[in-house]
Amino acid sequence: MKKQILVSGLRATSEPHIGNYLGAIRQFIEKQDDYDCYFFIADLHTMTTPFEPKELRKSSLAVLADYIALGLDPKKSTIFLQSQVPQHTELAWIFNCITPVSELQRMTQFKDKASETNAKSINAGLLNYPVLMAADVLLYKGEVVPVGDDQVQHLELSRIISRKFNNAFGKVFPEPKPLLNKTARVMSLTEPTKKMSKTGGAGILLNDSPEEIKKKLRKAVTATDAKGKSAGVDNLMGLLKEFGTEGQYEFFQSQLKDNTIQFSHLKDALAEVIANHFAKFREKRAKLLADPEYLAEVLADGARKAQSIANKTISEVKEKVGLL
Repeated sequence: MKKQILVSGLRATSEPHIGNYLGAIRQFIEKQDDYDCYFFIADLHTMTTPFEPKELRKSSLAVLADYIALGLDPKKSTIFLQSQVPQHTELAWIFNCITPVSELQRMTQFKDKASETNAKSINAGLLNYPVLMAADVLLYKGEVVPVGDDQVQHLELSRIISRKFNNAFGKVFPEPKPLLNKTARVMSLTEPTKKMSKTGGAGILLNDSPEEIKKKLRKAVTATDAKGKSAGVDNLMGLLKEFGTEGQYEFFQSQLKDNTIQFSHLKDALAEVIANHFAKFREKRAKLLADPEYLAEVLADGARKAQSIANKTISEVKEKVGLL
């Protein structure tokens, strides 16, 4: 039986945090035996926000090391760098020509970015980000895309673009379906009403040392009264449920109900289980980063595999739209 095609990627920013792991990467690892998987490092998407060229190159390799150290297998999945398959941008241009600007301007993430900064300084890449995302998926005729709830709108645009192209030029693309992650969203340790990020010390990076993890968790917002509803406590308990044992979770839950909990004990227990969970990852990641030639080989091999599919799709698209 032919496997369904799954496509996904992560921006080329180094050192993912535990929210990235629970929200995306863990799902990639779990699905690589069940689907025909294409995982890419989205260095072109990264360019839509301020970046340093040297850091972009460095972080692209670091993300690859993260992927492999966490369990993605280059022998099972096609893993590649987005910019090394130029058909991504070629297809994105064709899609740009059938996508109304109004569709892009209604994207929630674009509107959020526009409200955060001077609208006149927003680059066109940020507006067209969802079109490139559609090209990323449809270039491989992706049928399934793992997404968090904040990416569902972008994937819906991919479905709209697929439908518009097929109706205008003839059937080429499937309409990709979301593979929703059931894990609760991981929030900032210091501002638990916001998503966890890599900046400001409010996010636990996968490569953080046990000491760094403990230090960050000690700063985590909790509650003055254990009986009071607290987003910070909910966030910590959610993390304990993911990384700790069932017994640990039940123990602290009972203390919460009894109003006998000492949050310092919860934080220390959580720091230990998170550090232990990623101990092998940290060791393997360091070995991979010490061997850049191997990482370059993985990317080159992945690009060759991806291009073999991408070339077929682009040829089919060009024939449909009348390009010589």
